[in-house]
Amino acid sequence: MSDRTYRIVLDCPDRIGIVTRVGEVITNNGGWIKEAAHYSDEENNWFFSRFEIKAESLSFSAEVLAQKFASLQKEFSMNLQVLDTSRPKKVVLMASKGSHCLSDLLDRWKSGDLECDIPCVISNHEDMRGMVEWYGIPYFCVPIDPSNKSVGFAEVERLVTEHETDCVVLARYMQILPPSLCQTLKHKVINIHHSFLPSFIGAKPYHQAAERGVKLIGATCHYVTEDLDEGPIIDQDVVRVKHSDKVEELVRRGKDVEKVVLARGLRAHLEDRVLVRGNKTVVFN
Repeated sequence: MSDRTYRIVLDCPDRIGIVTRVGEVITNNGGWIKEAAHYSDEENNWFFSRFEIKAESLSFSAEVLAQKFASLQKEFSMNLQVLDTSRPKKVVLMASKGSHCLSDLLDRWKSGDLECDIPCVISNHEDMRGMVEWYGIPYFCVPIDPSNKSVGFAEVERLVTEHETDCVVLARYMQILPPSLCQTLKHKVINIHHSFLPSFIGAKPYHQAAERGVKLIGATCHYVTEDLDEGPIIDQDVVRVKHSDKVEELVRRGKDVEKVVLARGLRAHLEDRVLVRGNKTVVFN
């Protein structure tokens, strides 16, 4: 039995019969529904759904399956994608000097925990070249000159385009991406912010948290937009801290949370479980 599946992700104005009609297109063509999830946003009258179908149960490709939904898409004003899991997403990782998130993602990729291709790693420093090349992945150091950032980011965009990137992950990449890259890869650039957003936006959130005397610190995985640290949130988690914990202890414990949250958010994206509408996400488990 093959593990290859086709994923259907869709959203549209809510109304009676959506699941039935979508299911009919699948089953009338012999499709075996392996997994299905739905969510109705009653406040905004909007419907979200995700289906996973055994590819071997259909006698045609994902492209042909998408065509069979054409009339339904028009009738229901439906945003719909059909994705083939036989084509792993190409994920470019970006990092600066902090290694904990990058090394964790590389290890998860190497062990098969993250199903994707990593064509390269881009950094604005040389610090992690040895680690990345040990994994057999090309490493590109692209310095970002504070007085003229456009030159460096033009090279970053060239590399992202050259590697036919499906998704960029900022694994503690400590630079703000230009609006052009955010627009080109809308909802495809994932960041880990070392804070439970929207609290403590910007630099040194653990210092801000310590000064505020918080009892919980956390991390937020979100899509990058032109508005700093305000993109749609994919995943979050927290850990309890005490008044006696020094900033260094908050940073240490925060790093552990960051790694888990970023990996979990990236996995949800890779499995096409994240649907975005406005600045809000629906994440199907």
